[in-house]
Amino acid sequence: MNENYEHISSQISRIGIVPVIKLEKTENAEKLARALSDGGVPVAEVTFRAAGADKTIKTMRESCPNMLVGAGTVLSIEQARQACAAGAQFIVSPGSNSDVIEYCISINMPVFPGCLTPTEIEKAMSYGLKIIKFFPAEQFGGIKTIKAYAAPYQGIRFMPTGGISLDNLSDYMSSKEVAACGGSFMVKKDMLDNEKWNEVTVQCRRAVEIIEKVRSRNNG
Repeated sequence: MNENYEHISSQISRIGIVPVIKLEKTENAEKLARALSDGGVPVAEVTFRAAGADKTIKTMRESCPNMLVGAGTVLSIEQARQACAAGAQFIVSPGSNSDVIEYCISINMPVFPGCLTPTEIEKAMSYGLKIIKFFPAEQFGGIKTIKAYAAPYQGIRFMPTGGISLDNLSDYMSSKEVAACGGSFMVKKDMLDNEKWNEVTVQCRRAVEIIEKVRSRNNG
């Protein structure tokens, strides 16, 4: 893959956790971006499940230039185009949509497709992709399934999403096969709707602490 893909993949892996965001009030995008960054998590996957996702992406990029902002739940080339026009730095899809993958590759946009089966993993590999989204993780066996897939697919790393929490984050991040986890526990609907920015920051800091402890233990 190209240098940009490697760079973005490395940044996501370094941070270790990717907040998966559905923001209804786009006017709060800047406040949310700062709350995440203050918590030590300068990355966001802004999902197209909410209207105005492209506006949220644009605002986050402009207000926090050092933050890594991508688009999630991208189901079509049109949504990918909207995300790119807004300044998205990576694309995440819940499934392995060939049209979306090929479009992103054609414009050198890092893409992380959702994969659940060996067939889907091999499809991603055929495009030269090295990190895939494993979704919904907990509903399909979680870390046990990831470890089982890692044996035959040693060149692939996983971004499990779905059911990730502070309680199981350590289990996932203890595995070398996991590049990062996607989660919404630090950006729950109640927090966003009621503008609980301090709570967002606190949850992010707790996640960062867990990841740092795991990495310290693994490197010790």
